Amino acid sequence: MNVGEYLGRNRLEGIYVLIIYDISLDASRSNFAKLMEGFGFRVQKSAFEAYLTPGKYEKLLRLIPGCIDPATDSVRVYQLHCSCDIRLFGSNRQIRADDAVII
Repeated sequence: MNVGEYLGRNRLEGIYVLIIYDISLDASRSNFAKLMEGFGFRVQKSAFEAYLTPGKYEKLLRLIPGCIDPATDSVRVYQLHCSCDIRLFGSNRQIRADDAVII
């Protein structure tokens, strides 16, 4: 299925992102995960999916650098588009475009 089908809409109005991270210190990793929970849903131990307004997307990108040590940590934010193919296996929680995340 493509991202539009995955989110249950033909036309996307927001930005669908996948955030993956590798943070070395337990406390920093825990704090980063709490921050990400304010934006999206955990799909793996170090991966979150989010469907964001453009403003929330920009806010996320501004906050990330202050939450990591660039010498030891890594964060990747992938912006996915409607043509992206998503295959789900196992116990996966599917997000919908109308899922609300209140910060």
